[in-house]
Amino acid sequence: MTLKVKSFTVKRTNPRTAISRQHIWDSMLETNTQKIDIYGGRDPRDIPAYRFIDAAKYLSIALPTLRSWIRGRFYDVKGGKKFFKPVLCLPDPDQPMLSHTNLVEAFVLSSLRRRHRVDLERIRTAIKALEKEFKSKHPLAEHRFETYGKDIFVEIYGDLIDVGRGGQITMRELLEEYLTRVEHDPSGKAAKLYPFVRRQGTDQPKTVVINPYVSFGKPVIAGTGLPTRVVAERYKAGEDVLDIARDYGRKEEEINDAIRYELRVA
Repeated sequence: MTLKVKSFTVKRTNPRTAISRQHIWDSMLETNTQKIDIYGGRDPRDIPAYRFIDAAKYLSIALPTLRSWIRGRFYDVKGGKKFFKPVLCLPDPDQPMLSHTNLVEAFVLSSLRRRHRVDLERIRTAIKALEKEFKSKHPLAEHRFETYGKDIFVEIYGDLIDVGRGGQITMRELLEEYLTRVEHDPSGKAAKLYPFVRRQGTDQPKTVVINPYVSFGKPVIAGTGLPTRVVAERYKAGEDVLDIARDYGRKEEEINDAIRYELRVA
């Protein structure tokens, strides 16, 4: 028996073509592995990212109070109304959204709002003095405020409301408790905010963090990219806290704190 073998031709690749194709492949690989700047060169901390209603919820601040700090407000005076100018400066006046820097500023201001019935006009006067001292539009979100700016603020504010020595010490200590929940980067600018997860007390764990570089600035469990909203939704759907913790490899207390933070329970 004769075995017929079908002949075939081996197509040789031109070395120059192979090199050219390899060059194209390498170029594509390099392009695909480059970091993509989704913020267009802007610092994400300065980009409008938080609606008034969301910022108020994240910081447990009354929405009308937060809005008056940002938009100002009219108030009654003898013979008519007067307008109080805003306290905080938005990144885009035409866009009603706060930046992460604004979020930190509002968090710091809330420390006085909670313990002392702060008059907005007096707050603005004290902040204007800090802006002039620091040559900054956002002095409350800078590390310099934590180091010695708070003393300037307390001194000016104390003079405005004529509080005694004891009152000034109380305000300084209160500010310090809040400022420990703000982390700054080497440039001195606020980078991370650890909001309170419980309704009462300032000595609380830093379980939840708001970081503009993680999950687009949404509140997450610290050390993860897990949004607190996702945890709370699973809990509201009837899932057990321990099961949720096991699924994400987190401590049960972290899951509880995320739920407390989102649902505003004790």
